[in-house]
Amino acid sequence: MIAGFCALAVAELVAAVVRPEAGPVTAVGSAVIDRTPPAVRDFAVRNFGTADKLVLQLGILILLALFAMAVGVLALRHRRLGSAAVLVFGLVGAVAAAGRPQGAPADALPSVVGAAVAVGVLYLLVGRLTPALRPSPAAGERDEEANGVLDRRGFVVAATAATGASAGAGLLGRRLTSSVQAGASASRHDLVLPVPHSAAPAVPAGADLRIRGLSSFITPNKDFYRVDTALVVPRVDAGTWQLKIHGRGVARPVTVGFHDLLRREVIERDITLTCVSNEVGGPYVGNARWLGVRLADLLRDAGVRPPSKGGPADQIVARSVDGMTIGTPVETVMDGRDAMLAFGMNGEPLPFEHGFPVRMVVPGLYGYVSACKWIKEIELTTFDAYDAYWVKRSWAQEAPVKTESRIDTPRPFASPKAGIVPVAGVAWAQHRGISRVEVRVDGGEWHTARLAAADTQDTWRQWVWEWPAASGRHTLEVRATDGTGATQTGDRVGTVPNGATGWHSVVIDVP
Repeated sequence: MIAGFCALAVAELVAAVVRPEAGPVTAVGSAVIDRTPPAVRDFAVRNFGTADKLVLQLGILILLALFAMAVGVLALRHRRLGSAAVLVFGLVGAVAAAGRPQGAPADALPSVVGAAVAVGVLYLLVGRLTPALRPSPAAGERDEEANGVLDRRGFVVAATAATGASAGAGLLGRRLTSSVQAGASASRHDLVLPVPHSAAPAVPAGADLRIRGLSSFITPNKDFYRVDTALVVPRVDAGTWQLKIHGRGVARPVTVGFHDLLRREVIERDITLTCVSNEVGGPYVGNARWLGVRLADLLRDAGVRPPSKGGPADQIVARSVDGMTIGTPVETVMDGRDAMLAFGMNGEPLPFEHGFPVRMVVPGLYGYVSACKWIKEIELTTFDAYDAYWVKRSWAQEAPVKTESRIDTPRPFASPKAGIVPVAGVAWAQHRGISRVEVRVDGGEWHTARLAAADTQDTWRQWVWEWPAASGRHTLEVRATDGTGATQTGDRVGTVPNGATGWHSVVIDVP
């Protein structure tokens, strides 16, 4: 266990010099995420939410502890074999780190150095626990004392020294990592967002019904959902950030920096985002005011044409600094909707967790095919030529957001008093809008809910129905109709491969 602690502490120090993502726990955890079946990933997101990464890291540490104990037992009997097992385990971390999409040979160093330190510490400590043989018993000595002596004092001294040195190495690694990330934090802190050339219209009076228990119309940044695969949130300095645009149909490959974006026409828009992992009635949907530049304008400046106008590429592959790839239809991005490269969120620079310094936002598409965070590259290609990260893992290539609705209040198994009870929630069908919401009780007739004022077709819409509640147990269901006249289906389908469907329902007891 002490040797394992030393390995992780020293590996963290080396990772601070290489890059934080190269640490063995992060590297192995990322490799696990890459190989996790969609059903298991959905289970983790559904049950642990944004804590799913913490749960994974704790699980890895527990497995490491169990492995360390097993190797310790082995090393007491076969010291060299135990040391070899540690080296093999270090090799696993090295391969995981260097084999990441954005991995490099240097990323293997933290795991290799950490394993080498663990071998040395293990070999030293086991030596202190191995009885030293004496040639012959002295007069009056007991047999067990004569046959061998455990160097208990030496073990305690060596173990204490190793633990102390490792703790120091770990703390130094943390400080180095913090100093490296300080530039990114400073660049965000010092950023003054520009006044948009095209401001978002004021949210209409009545768009937020302000009913207790109902989601607010604008989701605060601290409450906005986060679903991604980054175990370590990338911290990119806006001053050094660059975006490269290249590929099929790009007549003029370009590279733009952050300040180049600020000099372009800046737009501000209210847009609701939804994760494809959101189950019926789930929490992974949020509405924010985004600030950025039109992605279509950047593409046109590079000579890109959509397929409808003869362009050879039908897919944008956006690459993140953490290795994520996201594929988006070129036609959708360039059809006139407010697809953007965003650098502001709800009046402040993007939080690091949501993609600072720059991310993609495309209204009407699920995040896994549109919302690339920490973006650094855009390649124009075709869907036939390349499958992005989630497509390789059984998700659909194209995924427009489905018409959905959710009951926010009353909560499941609530016990409101008999009488008029406000049943309220949100509905969304980005880039189509919501035209009607209906509620029914216990499978009866549908009742039309009152809609809040509409902001834009790219935002969700609140609704409320005044229910004359009678005593007993009841089931409430909701369905929405979008701006095209299509009504939300009641057929229950899971999230894979392109989003869940079905009517959200809650069961409540009225005394």
